[in-house]
Amino acid sequence: MPRSEQTRKTLSDHRKSLQDLKKSYEASEEAEKQQLWEIIKDELQEILKKYSLDFSKEQMKIFNDPIHGHIELHPLLVKITDTPQFQRLRHIKQLGGTYLVYPGASHNRFEHSLGVAYLAGRLVKILHDNQPELKITKQDFLCVQIAGLCHDLVMTQTAAGHGPFSHVFDCLVIPEAKKIKHRRGLPDDIPEKWKHEQMSIQMFDDIVKSMKAENEDVLKEYGLDDKDVTFIKELIEGAKTSEWTYEGRDEEKSFLYEIVANKQNGIDVDKWDYFARDCHHLGIRNSFDHQRLLKFARVCKVNGRNHICFRDKEADNVYDMFRTRYTLHRQAYQHKICNIIEDMFSEALLQADRDLHEGKPEDMLKISEAIKTAEDYSKLTDEIFEQILSSTSDKLKESRDILNKIIRRKLPKFIGEARLTEKNISKEELTETWKAAVEKHKSTDPTVSLNADDLPVYVVDLDHGMKDKNPIENVYFYSKRKPNEASAIKDYQLSSFLPKRFNEELVRVYYKRTDENKEEQMKKMEEAEKCFQIWCGSNFGLQ
Repeated sequence: MPRSEQTRKTLSDHRKSLQDLKKSYEASEEAEKQQLWEIIKDELQEILKKYSLDFSKEQMKIFNDPIHGHIELHPLLVKITDTPQFQRLRHIKQLGGTYLVYPGASHNRFEHSLGVAYLAGRLVKILHDNQPELKITKQDFLCVQIAGLCHDLVMTQTAAGHGPFSHVFDCLVIPEAKKIKHRRGLPDDIPEKWKHEQMSIQMFDDIVKSMKAENEDVLKEYGLDDKDVTFIKELIEGAKTSEWTYEGRDEEKSFLYEIVANKQNGIDVDKWDYFARDCHHLGIRNSFDHQRLLKFARVCKVNGRNHICFRDKEADNVYDMFRTRYTLHRQAYQHKICNIIEDMFSEALLQADRDLHEGKPEDMLKISEAIKTAEDYSKLTDEIFEQILSSTSDKLKESRDILNKIIRRKLPKFIGEARLTEKNISKEELTETWKAAVEKHKSTDPTVSLNADDLPVYVVDLDHGMKDKNPIENVYFYSKRKPNEASAIKDYQLSSFLPKRFNEELVRVYYKRTDENKEEQMKKMEEAEKCFQIWCGSNFGLQ
């Protein structure tokens, strides 16, 4: 039986039951009517209490947000924000080193997390109001909002928990720390595939534990139990598997797992908030309209599972979302100066990490090992850089020198950038061919000689969120005439102006010597630029 027919039959059965109840009430004795009415009223109140998402206005706390205006948050969410684990997000910049290139990008993870919680609530409410058959409860609503609030407790920008300067810690420091430990023969108990989401879950457990220490029934008072806590943690990680193995909710509510961290196609409220918020603070135009997309969200069953789908006429708006992601990475997150600053930040943290030295000197800082416990990790914020700069320890001198270079803008100089046309060229291969090109290069000025060690190669990956695939292919759309049937969009329904490729790799070269006089430096940079152009012209030395 089609879903629409089944829904009509169910509603008809419910209507008949209510009519039977009305007849039974009217046929009862006058003395019984009052008692019967009290029973009916109590039952209806229970249904309203469970399925209505209207919370008492006195309960809600109002925040004034520069992106979403005046937003209301449930008192349980406010209790979570008032914990030390959550307040630390005030001291972690949303965009890390990008702030040192875009002065307006001073916003932090705290405000982003509030925004994600708000948007998560809005999306759940729209689905609840438009499709009551989904049976979304108050508990579902609260759990999804809490997951949105806590998803960033500790991700890469293409990123949920964050260390200092956001993805610098997660993507640069931790992988390099593992390599250094192996090289130096130091014990390494950093997990092979450590992810910030894992730490977010540990931090969330820590928050729940601290709240229960003050009031054992804090969750119970708002109708939540241990199963709901499991559900929240699953929402933070997102549903990745085709087989349903999750304990928080049955498969019928699989769509709730797509709201905060959508592993199916990447369309989630986390991105909606950071696109709007980052564009606002960076001064970059945002062509994606999340407010409109919210209005056209609907749950449909596709391949036997409930998914959040969108109206077919919104395909261009959805594509604008993926395009906005690419634009932000191209212009801001992977900006040529941002990248080099974050690389220097990473180097400073590694130099200051006591766990990468024999004996773990006490006058150095606990950095890579801090990921082992939520308590240690919660102490890591952007303030670590001030700690290093204000330190007088000789063992932190190299770190201080690196940070002072950033402050004084003594940065490696950008030589050039080119797009890779060949696929599957590794960074190692590029480095080798570049080194050979530098050694082979004949300077036009005999007083100038280039050293490949002073001219490092960087490779930057840019895409629309799904590597080389068209992200729209993983999004389901419904039509006006068939709102309960959804499928992938057809090619002929999309604009012919869409790109044929959805990813690219950029090769960048920098000149890292900053201790030379300006004239000598300029001469070397000019020669390096000529060498770079010849190298690119020869297909990066592969011809």
